[in-house]
Amino acid sequence: MIYFDNAATGGFKPFKSVDAGFNAMKNLNANAGRSGHKLSLYAGELVYETRRSLAKFFDTTSDRIVFTASCTEALNVAIFGMYEKGSHVVTTVTEHNAVLRPLYELERRNEISLSIIKPSVGGVSVEDVKNALEPNTKLVVLNAVSNVNGLENDVDGIGKFLKNRNITFIVDGAQRAGHNKTQVNNQLIDAFCIAGHKGLLASQGIGVLVLGKNAEVRPLLFGGTGSDSFSERMPDYLPEKLEAGTLNLPAICSLKAGLEYVDGNEVYIASQLFALTENLITRLSRLPFIKLYSIPNKYGIVSFSHSDFPSQELAQILSDRYDIAVRGGFHCAPLMHKFLKTDKLGTVRVSFAPQNTRREINSLISALKDLSLNF
Repeated sequence: MIYFDNAATGGFKPFKSVDAGFNAMKNLNANAGRSGHKLSLYAGELVYETRRSLAKFFDTTSDRIVFTASCTEALNVAIFGMYEKGSHVVTTVTEHNAVLRPLYELERRNEISLSIIKPSVGGVSVEDVKNALEPNTKLVVLNAVSNVNGLENDVDGIGKFLKNRNITFIVDGAQRAGHNKTQVNNQLIDAFCIAGHKGLLASQGIGVLVLGKNAEVRPLLFGGTGSDSFSERMPDYLPEKLEAGTLNLPAICSLKAGLEYVDGNEVYIASQLFALTENLITRLSRLPFIKLYSIPNKYGIVSFSHSDFPSQELAQILSDRYDIAVRGGFHCAPLMHKFLKTDKLGTVRVSFAPQNTRREINSLISALKDLSLNF
C-alpha cells in the first residue's frame, strides 16, 4: 500500500526504532524506578538517557521531560495543570480536539472564559493574539501546525510577545516535532506537547510534555512513582510530580532510537517534505475537480476536496481500489473546517514522510484522473 497518512501516525519507522522497542519487550521486562535489581536499574538508565537526549534536542533540562501516553495526555496535563481559575484563555480555530475539549470542559465548569481567534493569512500572528488579550488573560494555547492543512502559526513571535506578560504559553507540537527544530527556552514556550509516533518515528503509545525552565504544573494524575511512598501527595519535584504509574519502556526505547535518527537531519526532512507537498499541490491544481486548502509546507500536509465525492468516500475508494492510504473527514479539528468552509463534507488529507516518492504521487494523480473519467 502507498501510505500517505503520516500526520495520523508515521508510516516509516527506522529499523533501529523498531528493534529498540522489540528488544525492550523481549529482554528488558523490568519496571524502571521501581526495583533495585539489575534489569530495573538498566531500564532506569535507558529512561534517563532518553530524557537527556530529548532535553538536549528541545533545549531544556532532563527533569523537565515528562513522559505521557500520548500528545493528547501531554496537552491535558499541561492545560489542567497550568490554567488559573477565573482567568481568560486564548486559543485558535486551528486546534485539534486535544486542545479544544479540555478548554471547553473548563469553560463549562465556569473556571475560565475563552476566546477563539482566527488566523491571518499565513497562520495565527502576534497581532491576532495581541488583539484577543484581556486584562485577566493568563494562558495562550495553540498548535504549531494545523493537522488539517499544514498551516503554520507564528510560535516564535508569539512566544517573544508573551514574554514578561505573566501569560503561560502552551504549544501543541504534534505536527512540528521532528520536522522543524524547537527550542522551548529560546522560543519562550512554557509547555511543548509532542507525539512520539509521528515525526519522531517511535512506536505508538508515547507522548512527551517538554517544559520550559520557569513552567509550574499541577499534577493531573495521581499514583505510584517509586519514591516518597508514605507521602499522601505526589512528589513536589519533576518529573515524578507528573508521572504516575508504570512508564511505557518499549515505547521510550523506540523514541530514543527514533530521535537519534531525526537529530541533525531536520533540514533535510523539512526540504524533502516541502518538495513533496509542492509537487503534489502543483499536480492537483491542474485538476478541475479538485479544490486545494494547502500551500507547500515543510510538514508534509496537503488537504483538498473533490467536486464529485465526499472526502470519506473518496478516501475509502482510494484505499479499496487503488491501495492508497489517505485520510478523509474532519481530522478531529472541527473549527478549522468551519473556518475553511469544509464542515459539511470534510477534506482528503495527504500527509507525507520524507521516504515517500514522486512515483507514489503519480499513482495518486492517476487514480484521481481514473475516477473522474469513470464517474
